[in-house]
Amino acid sequence: MIEEEIGRAPASAREKPPRPTPRPDRRFYATGKAFGRFGIRAFAPQIMAQPHTHGHIEFNWLTQGEMDYVFDGGPVTVGPDRLIAFWAGIPHQTTDLRAVGDGKQLNIYLPMDAFLEMPQLGRLTETLMGGGVIQLSPECIGLDTLERWHADYRSGNSLRTDLVRAEIGTMFRRAAITGWDTLLPAWVERSGTRTRTSTPVRYVVRMVRHIVENITDTLSAEEIAKVVGLHPNYATNLFTKVMHISVQKFVTRMRLIRARSLLFDGSLSIANVAFQSGFVSQTQFYEHFRNAYGMTPSQMRKDTIG
Repeated sequence: MIEEEIGRAPASAREKPPRPTPRPDRRFYATGKAFGRFGIRAFAPQIMAQPHTHGHIEFNWLTQGEMDYVFDGGPVTVGPDRLIAFWAGIPHQTTDLRAVGDGKQLNIYLPMDAFLEMPQLGRLTETLMGGGVIQLSPECIGLDTLERWHADYRSGNSLRTDLVRAEIGTMFRRAAITGWDTLLPAWVERSGTRTRTSTPVRYVVRMVRHIVENITDTLSAEEIAKVVGLHPNYATNLFTKVMHISVQKFVTRMRLIRARSLLFDGSLSIANVAFQSGFVSQTQFYEHFRNAYGMTPSQMRKDTIG
């Protein structure tokens, strides 16, 4: 069974679950930021006082009962024993709970940029980034796996947490192949008039897709705007409004995510890592990398695989 993380004192020190070692990604909500940090929580379901947004792909699992959500005006009812996923950058709120009893809710918070870096997801990426809410099939994920992920995360062992993130990527790839149930269709799939945000999100989804698929190329604001047929100033302002980050900073962030992944492979030189991540020079690469991670690429590679 999922155990609540807070509000319960163990009977003895021997029964106490392992305490995660202090690390920045324990604070997985980042107010006003486009990208949250990875995290997993287990807690008693509760109604939210107001809608909120944060920089994740969020997963919810309810062990019993039902809960009602509202996603930017779109109602969704979530039942037990199935994992749902949605882009938490869309305003969302739990509005009602029924027959939950002593059931628990398990949430996973996957940083949105880490999700975008996952390969071979096809329409799944567009569905979530376009405001869709999906439910994964039992063959993709079950409670036993979720509880193991929760224990791995709470262990404070960074290698175990990295395994969890890798397994989430595998789960998504399986879903991309086998399909999923749609609880709320994406804006990019809806016809007729919907919410006032549907058109802006559709443009931004196309811009995000172009950036991710061409991250090694020179990406100017003019070229990105051309993909959606908008004036560069309007396109970049729209991107910032929806994503809560500028196009330039988003491109840099995605290049750093790519570089970090290539570093862990260990077979490429630092210069090739910079080149294959889209940086125009090693100097630029080192500057951005140190600012983002507080160490050089060589230091990260040594600490991780050395």
